[in-house]
Amino acid sequence: MIGSQKNIILGLGDVPRTAFNTNSIALLLNEKRDDSLSKKLNYYVQKGLLLNPRKGIYAKKHYNPEELAGLVFVPSYISLEYVLQREGVIFQYDSAITSVSYLSREIEMDGRIFRYRQIKSEILYNLAGIELRDNISIATPERALLDMMYLNSECYFDNLRAVSKRRVMQLLPVYQSQRLTERVKELFKSL
Repeated sequence: MIGSQKNIILGLGDVPRTAFNTNSIALLLNEKRDDSLSKKLNYYVQKGLLLNPRKGIYAKKHYNPEELAGLVFVPSYISLEYVLQREGVIFQYDSAITSVSYLSREIEMDGRIFRYRQIKSEILYNLAGIELRDNISIATPERALLDMMYLNSECYFDNLRAVSKRRVMQLLPVYQSQRLTERVKELFKSL
């Protein structure tokens, strides 16, 4: 058992990912997802070699919280305020990582807030305007802007220079919403 446990830590150390769920660990290491795997993982959590910020989720000591955000509720992708703040579209600071998913929840893990907003499955499963970078699914500024406008009719944007009007218009059909289309046209009318 000790030899196979060492293989788990060595195996996870060899991959660039920093956060995993039990299924991804089983696939990466070609292990059965059973009580034996859980016991091995819990052993490393107790020894301080792995973190367990939430049931079924494990992370390396210096994990990327953006990776963790995508594992809590699957499918999901980082979007909304987090992306817009990072791109300079909104200036109000919020340390929460915001994502779009199939349900709405706010959870705390390892001292950090993760906020999920529910969106229709037709929109969630459409990958237009979503990039996969370093094991993180994240919306482009244009997709994040549209997600925000779709979910919040009272949103305000401080700086639209980081957003391509052409790309916004290309992504608009994903939402199939006449009301959103009108709001987007009104938003860009003044530019």
